[in-house]
Parts: sequence; structure tokens; C-alpha cells
Amino acid sequence: MSTRLSTAQDYASLVDKYDTWLFDCDGVLWHGDRLVDGAIEVLQLLRDRKKTVLFVTNNATKSRKNYRKKFDQLGVEAHVDEIYGSAYAAAVYISSVMKLPKDKKVYVIGMAGLEEELRDEGVSFIGGTDPADATLEPFTLENFTLDEDVAAVVCGLDTSINYTKLSKAFQYLTRVPGCAFLATNEDSTYPSAHGLLPGAGAISAPLRFALGKDPISIGKPASTMLDCIKAKQVPLVDYDPARTIMVGDRLNTDILFGQNGGISTLLVLTGITEESEITGPNASKIVPDFVTQSVGDLRAA
Repeated sequence: MSTRLSTAQDYASLVDKYDTWLFDCDGVLWHGDRLVDGAIEVLQLLRDRKKTVLFVTNNATKSRKNYRKKFDQLGVEAHVDEIYGSAYAAAVYISSVMKLPKDKKVYVIGMAGLEEELRDEGVSFIGGTDPADATLEPFTLENFTLDEDVAAVVCGLDTSINYTKLSKAFQYLTRVPGCAFLATNEDSTYPSAHGLLPGAGAISAPLRFALGKDPISIGKPASTMLDCIKAKQVPLVDYDPARTIMVGDRLNTDILFGQNGGISTLLVLTGITEESEITGPNASKIVPDFVTQSVGDLRAA
């Protein structure tokens, strides 16, 4: 059963108990371009108490450098090496885990942020924002030439998704032996400033259906993202899973991510998850360690 936080002592004890704080962003720190009340003060409180603060997001539309600009615009202190996006994690996975040979490349369904992270990791790619792929012209195999150097297809959120991209990805995944099927994340929805929109999981769904198989998912709730964080952070800080906590608004990504990684979890109710999902007869089987209404509540600590 979750511990419901409510008193100043509850919040003070929580802050004292954990040294490393992982925060989801959308629905936790902000909604679109609107900050959650108290978010900046809480982050500053944690820094003042010498806590390690990291930002872990499934947003794959922006590179870490571009995502940092959003923090700046909202007045939130953040450094590039504190930001872990699923686009970055996917690029690291391809370069360091798959160890993609330099003469191979990736077909991208995604946006400029994913391309930037792949480029920074030295991964060659095609597709993505290429005008030849970002088209509404009908796709036919008569005009398609298979690039046999493509060794993986990676799908992220793509607001310009079309039949051409799906068709080309399908060709690589069915005609190139051993071609890997990757997804930056499998979020079903994406929280915009004005409401929910289809997420990256909805982008890869047509391929999953056509292929009859699931992609390897890199972002939350997969432990791959935490492996990436540990690989980059352990040399810098004394990482201890028993003193690490994930703060999120989504049970099936943020909270499950923490559970999969063996770290504690704090659910806030300012985003996707509603009260009815954690209490009552239809409560989720994914149970966070702690629950509070908003990240701003930690100001009481």
C-alpha cells in the first residue's frame, strides 16, 4: 500500500531519506509551457540540501541540448548532463549496446531531436525529417530502393508520421536480415498544454501490428534508461539505489520504471494518473511507494 504524504514531517523525512532524485517533466514539473506551482522552489530546496537532481523524460522530439532550452524558458535550473531523454538513451543504446558498425545506418521515424542525438553518438541515419520521407505523396515500391546498410529502425514521436515512413520502415524490417526494431518509448499518449495527444507508442503501433512483434523499447519503463543514467552518473556521484527515488505522474511508465530499477517511487497527481487509479475497486496493480498531490507539496520539507 502507498504511503500518502500530508504533513511537514512526512515531506522532511522523504527529503532526508533520498540523495538522488529523478524527475519526470511533463505532468510533474510543467504542463506544456505552464510550470506546476512550487516546482522551482522544490528543485532549489533539493539542490540546497546537496541532493543530486536528474530529469528523466520519454520525450523523444527534442535533443538534450534543445530540451535544456525549455528549462531555461521556464526558469528551471538544469544542466545538459542532468537531462536524460529517450532520444538520447536510444542513441546510446544503438552506439554502445548494439555497437552498430560504422558502415551501417538506422532508418528513423522521428523528429530533429532524435536525429541530433544519433548524430552526436556517431550513428548514421536516413529517413526522419528528410523531405523525401516527410511527404504525403502516395508510396509505391516501384520507386523504392532498399538500402541494405540499414541495420535498425528506430521509432520516436513523429508529428509528421505518414504512410511513406511506415512503408519504408516495414521494408527494412522484413527484407533486411537481422534488422532491429527499436522504439524510443511506448507512451500511448503525450500530454500537451491543451490536452492529451497520441504518443510515441501510437506511432510504432501500425508497425507492431503489421509485423506481429513488439519493438525493443528504450525509454521508461524499460530498465535500459536507468542503465544509461547509471553509466553516466556513477563516476560522478555515489549512486545508491536504496537512496534514489523516481518522481512521476504516470503509473505504467514512471512508477513502473522505478520498480523495474529497484528504486523508490513518488506519484504526483498533477498529470496522467487520477485518484481512481490508485484507490478503490479498479485500482492499478502498479502501486507507488509514496503519493502526494503535487511536487510543490515538498516545499513543506
